Amino acid sequence: MPVDVDAVVLSNTQLSHDYNTVTLAAPRLADQAGPGQFVMVKATSGDDPLLRRPFSVFEILRDDEGRTTGISLLNKRVGVTTRALYALRVGDHVRCLGPLGQPFSLAAPPERAWMVAGGVGLAAFATLATSLRARQVDTTLFYGGRRADDLFSLEIFDALGVHLRLSTDDGSRGDHGNVTVPLRAAFASTDRATPVRVYACGPTPMMRAVTELAASEGRATDVSLEQVMGCGLGGCYSCVVPVRGPAGTHFVRSCLDGPIFDGGSVVWEQLGE
Repeated sequence: MPVDVDAVVLSNTQLSHDYNTVTLAAPRLADQAGPGQFVMVKATSGDDPLLRRPFSVFEILRDDEGRTTGISLLNKRVGVTTRALYALRVGDHVRCLGPLGQPFSLAAPPERAWMVAGGVGLAAFATLATSLRARQVDTTLFYGGRRADDLFSLEIFDALGVHLRLSTDDGSRGDHGNVTVPLRAAFASTDRATPVRVYACGPTPMMRAVTELAASEGRATDVSLEQVMGCGLGGCYSCVVPVRGPAGTHFVRSCLDGPIFDGGSVVWEQLGE
């Protein structure tokens, strides 16, 4: 069951002019969080905004004895809530409801895991990478940004033994182009008999492109959709996703049935970009 906690800010690391990571003391929430789940956050004390906003659980924090102590959030400053998260100070309080949503299904050896992230979509993958490496799954992160300065927190994945395949739109780091450039090269160099599970999170056009590329190689993709949510509990129907089923296209709530979906089941042209 999700818990609603008044989490104290332990640190606020500003990664760039717009990105930061906030660590929050929330052991009860962290104890329950699975890879790919999210929290509904209110970082202001007033009524602007009135509703909470969803954020992927970026990391599960642990002390030296391995006990869970809290979570971290990866944030990009674009709106009222994200600006408030960017400006937090140590000792401030943040309301967090979670964990919510369905977690990722985990690959298992001999499967390989390929995580494909664009921008703040990286937030879905630190907990996933931790769980996969604990299972000794060979794991690769394909991570794209506009320029080198937009690629963050690589040390987290490097410490886990995750292979890094980077790309930038301007060619300042890694491959020149979007994240499908190194992904396409990886498919070309991998035998189709090798079991690979693909995970994707980021802008909708990117996830659609990854899903279609993987499908052309006979691979399925689990996508973590970043839908706007009003409540996170299924009551407001603001986060519906069109999916294909035996009876045709129908709508499901991302906060309950997702945010993880089989990319092949999503009706991308109706989802919007």
